[in-house]
Amino acid sequence: MKNKVTATFVFALLVTGGLLAMYFLPAIQIDGYTLRKVDLLSDLRPEPIEEVCSDSDSLAFFPVVKPVFVDTCKTGMTCIEDYADSTMRGMSHFYDALAQCATLNRPVRIAYFGDSFIEGDILTSDLRAMLQSRFGGCGVGYVPITSRVAGFRPTVRHEFSGWKSHSVTDSVGFNRRLQDLSNHYYFPSAGAWVTLKGQRTYASHLESCDASSLYFVASDSVWLSAVTNQKDTVSYAFSGDSTLQVATVRGAIRNVTWTVEKFDSTVVGYGVTMDGNSGVVVDNFSTRGSSGQQLGGVPMRILRAYNRLRTYDLIVLQYGLNVASEGITNYRYYTSDMVKVINRLKEAFPQASFLLVSIGDRESKDETGKLRTMPGVKNLVRYQQALAAETHIAFWNLYEAMGGEGSIVKMVESKPQMANYDYTHINFRGGKHLAELLFETLMYGKEQHEKRKAYENE
Repeated sequence: MKNKVTATFVFALLVTGGLLAMYFLPAIQIDGYTLRKVDLLSDLRPEPIEEVCSDSDSLAFFPVVKPVFVDTCKTGMTCIEDYADSTMRGMSHFYDALAQCATLNRPVRIAYFGDSFIEGDILTSDLRAMLQSRFGGCGVGYVPITSRVAGFRPTVRHEFSGWKSHSVTDSVGFNRRLQDLSNHYYFPSAGAWVTLKGQRTYASHLESCDASSLYFVASDSVWLSAVTNQKDTVSYAFSGDSTLQVATVRGAIRNVTWTVEKFDSTVVGYGVTMDGNSGVVVDNFSTRGSSGQQLGGVPMRILRAYNRLRTYDLIVLQYGLNVASEGITNYRYYTSDMVKVINRLKEAFPQASFLLVSIGDRESKDETGKLRTMPGVKNLVRYQQALAAETHIAFWNLYEAMGGEGSIVKMVESKPQMANYDYTHINFRGGKHLAELLFETLMYGKEQHEKRKAYENE
């Protein structure tokens, strides 16, 4: 018999070494549960001290300065912190635009960028309805030509055919030089069409609008048509142009179908709108899986063209779900990239106010299966606050406004339910609740801005 003692010893050594090495593997999640680490030396290790960022903590890389404008804040309200000074652009332009809404000769426009938290017009639909009820306006705003959540979005009936869709989240074949504000672009075939129909089942002011536009780039001649209310047809012929172009039809529009009748060369489509001639427009730019860094890839010529053709008064940036992590507490790598993104957007939209909305509460399960706020969330909120201060824009702490620690659990357990069982995403009821908080905060900020202006002019 051959002696197997040496082989057995080597095998046991390899197994032990492998089990020790498994301690250094990242946390693994299956169906929302975090698997416990394999740790043969757990009894020898000291109890870990959980790193928690309190309101009094400071970030080593960048101290969060006090907002330049400090207003009194109502009890129970999480107010907007404005880190702009007299030479920078904070919320003042947006507040002034709302005050001049009746005489502006165009809508006050808001571009609301975000991830899957606002997908399907969640939150933005109710914010839009509240603003339009207060300041006037109608229509759902900007809608990408195709959408994989078209059937989920209750604020517009959206149908399309004949388009080849490209998204920044595509694994291959995406040309960053062609993307628009929604991080998408679309190639039509001859006869490709897209239809928007106003809705009244979910939110108000959406059943009809005053104008509809199609945004596109055509390297050569292109012929378009717009059919409104299923009877009135308008035809358009555009010559080739390397810059963004827009075709617009006006009237009392309940539904509209845009068709690319024919073209001589490449056409790139972007979005279709249903807008009011005045009041407020809120455009939802949600990109599932986005961290916001992808906006840095939108060509400057496209950004500036949108500023020329669709001028925005407020740009909201709400990201974080795809950034926060169980094991990461330092997010400087992320904010360093976002500084460049924000400064680039500020260059392209020189008149706009900017508001950074933090990540909200997000829960995960600890090793015992108990739900608690993901450790990285609180740290990310602080880094986002510091990001707003560093770029001299405004900041709204959504995590605090929601109620802080465990607030998403309360939304899930509320009757009726306001958030999903992933303890990350809100539903439309939750979106309405948060939209009410943001709307009240914006209106309070506008009121304080006007009081400050009146005092300064005395």
